Amino acid sequence: MDTDDILGLLRQTATEVITPKFRALSAGDIDEKRPGDYVTVADRQAEQYLGDLLHAAFPSALIVGEEAVFLDPSLLKGLANADHAFVIDPIDGTRNFVEGRDQHGVILAEVRGGVTTRGWIWQPMTGRGYVAERGAGVRVNGEPIARPRTDRLPLGGTSKRRLVGFDADGRLSPAVPSHYCCAFDYPAVLEGEFDFMTYESTNPWDHLAGGLMLTENGGVSRTLDGLNYSALTRTKGLLIAGDTLSWMTAQHLWPAA
Repeated sequence: MDTDDILGLLRQTATEVITPKFRALSAGDIDEKRPGDYVTVADRQAEQYLGDLLHAAFPSALIVGEEAVFLDPSLLKGLANADHAFVIDPIDGTRNFVEGRDQHGVILAEVRGGVTTRGWIWQPMTGRGYVAERGAGVRVNGEPIARPRTDRLPLGGTSKRRLVGFDADGRLSPAVPSHYCCAFDYPAVLEGEFDFMTYESTNPWDHLAGGLMLTENGGVSRTLDGLNYSALTRTKGLLIAGDTLSWMTAQHLWPAA
């Protein structure tokens, strides 16, 4: 299947499973995997639905989903060595979804021999679909992404309230809140809303697809010690940026913890 056909599977999953439950969840539809880490019936059903679609199209591929890995962490061990795998984040931004905010999406990455080869982000509430293929660039709704040039100092997005406004004594633009959702944060860096973002978690369902999109568009996705992010990454700490200079500046100036 080509990239647009697979994007259609994400759209189908959102239309059939996710959006009908948006702003329609009951208390019994919402659980916490850990305090503050929500999972809903929609997450579980969407992962199963999209996984079934992918299995029908690619019967020999390994399917790795966020919710399945939570129940059985050993499922993640085979990802780096799999000949062909798909990694699913059925609803990225689940807290936003639970709270009725539009900033949620479906993320999918394709991995071959430990290398991310294609990636997809679908934002159901905006109708924006991002697709990337290694060596072929990244598109949104079929069009190339042109990152605008700006004269500002590098601007970071952050999910940590204590870092909102941080400017490294005037050497950065004052940091602003992130979207609390990788399906929106990565596009925000791609399109120049933010210049960089940092993350503590390096879970593959959150970062493989967006990382490929950034690197295909001249950006950077590396661990804090400078190693390129991949399906092999297991350390904590990730810094993404729209260009190398912003990445280097943020690595030098952004607080380590």
